[in-house]
Amino acid sequence: MRFGGKLMGRRRAKSTPGPYLLELELIRDRVPSRDEFPYNLPSIRSLLNLLTMPFHPKVSLFVGENGSGKSTLLEAIAIACGLNPEGGSRNFRFATRESHSSLSQSIRLAKAPRTPADRYFLRAESFFNVATEIERLDKEPSGVPIIGSYGGRSLHEQSHGESFLALLKNRFRGHGLYLMDEPEAALSPRRQHEFLAVLHQLCKEGSQFLIATHSPIIMAYPEAWIYLLDGDGIRQVPYKETDHYLITRSFLSNPQRTFDILLADEEPA
Repeated sequence: MRFGGKLMGRRRAKSTPGPYLLELELIRDRVPSRDEFPYNLPSIRSLLNLLTMPFHPKVSLFVGENGSGKSTLLEAIAIACGLNPEGGSRNFRFATRESHSSLSQSIRLAKAPRTPADRYFLRAESFFNVATEIERLDKEPSGVPIIGSYGGRSLHEQSHGESFLALLKNRFRGHGLYLMDEPEAALSPRRQHEFLAVLHQLCKEGSQFLIATHSPIIMAYPEAWIYLLDGDGIRQVPYKETDHYLITRSFLSNPQRTFDILLADEEPA
């Protein structure tokens, strides 16, 4: 794979290309109570009214305000795929704090008749813990050194953004299933452009992505399906109808107008 004029080495996958996940269904009989978290969230509860929630063969995006349930849904899908709730590959089994919901036990994933050569769950909020676990595994006397799969340099010895991209460029391979929770948290706008370039190459190599994001840059990936989670449930929306796009465009076109509204003195009582 070429990136930035350099040839990036990556072990070739032997399995067939994706898609690997076709759709999701919330099983009514497995919902303990609609009044319990996360089933009390409008977005999650609305899954009961959907026959299925299909996934794009390449990139599906979950967007919405904080607390809308997008990370909770992505986490449940990751667990149902055999991945660690805090992140990592299927070989990661550490737990800093058991905080995941029971949603993974209430969903059913329809899978394609093919197996990904690689699976990984990347979430911004627990990436520090994943980096620590990588170092621990790498130093295990009875284990196989794995730091080389992440670029050969400790992720803790790089900036947050550099370590994210090091993982993406070195650890992710073609024919993979990748779930990512707010990858933009560590990336500048320029680095988000790099992220999209690597993501696109991995898609061409048969990979499939499910991403929860707030980034209007990442949301702009061509042909991706965007699922909006809000008080009205879950529905697919065009990129230019998302609040993320509309608010960002409005602000960049006239920042002063936004500041005039946000910073205006309150009227006297």
